[in-house]
Parts: sequence; structure tokens; C-alpha cells
Amino acid sequence: MDQTLVDWPAFLAARQELGADFIRILGYFREDGTKSVAAIEEAMRAKNATALILPAHTLKGESHQFGAEPLSVLAEQIEAVARRCVETHEAPDEVLQQVVQLRPTFEATLALLERECNPLVERRAAFGKKPVVNNQGFGRI
Repeated sequence: MDQTLVDWPAFLAARQELGADFIRILGYFREDGTKSVAAIEEAMRAKNATALILPAHTLKGESHQFGAEPLSVLAEQIEAVARRCVETHEAPDEVLQQVVQLRPTFEATLALLERECNPLVERRAAFGKKPVVNNQGFGRI
């Protein structure tokens, strides 16, 4: 797993805290995140700093909740610059690089989070123990 995209202890803490609601809330993150990324890209194309703020703010908070810190930081940078641009009446051109990085970072992060939640994926061993793997296969003697 890519340790740089997800803070796994934070992810596991969120999973434990949310309990049975975790998978449903991760689904909301997928839906909301997809919409937020698209809204940010559209606002950037339109050079509309005001329209960047809310989706970046939403993505920042939701990403942080799941331990997706690099994604949260990108969204936070976009939001901060957009707020400043609104105050100074400037176009948000300086966050173009962050906006370009946003979609691939979101997609890679979401893939990791969803893979971790897939019940068919072999889990990592806890506390340094080797995972038990059944190599016999289904129906073999």
C-alpha cells in the first residue's frame, strides 16, 4: 500500500469510530469527492475563485476524516488561495498545479481506501504477525 497517500492509523481510527456506518460514509466520500473535484476543475477553467472555495473546503474535510492527508492538503491549498483571490479580486491562476494534481490524487487515494475496505482483499498482519494464507485453494484435498 502507498503509505504516502493515506495515514493508515488515522484511517483505522475513523473506521473504528464510524463503525457500521463506515462503508456508507466512504460511499458519500466517493460521490461528494467526485463532484467536488469536477466543480473545482470547472471553477478553475472559468477562473472563478469564489466557486473554488466550497468544493475545496468540502474535499479538505472529508479527506482529512479518512486520513487522506495529501489530498486534504491539496484541497486546503486551493481553498486558501481561492479565499485570498476573492478578497483581492484576482484570478486563482497560482493553484493551477494543485488543481491538475487533484483528480489523480483523489482517484489513487479512493482506490486505496476502497481496496482496504474490500472483504475479499487479504488483510495485512497486525503487530508484525504474518498473515495466514490458505494456499490449498477451493475444493483441493
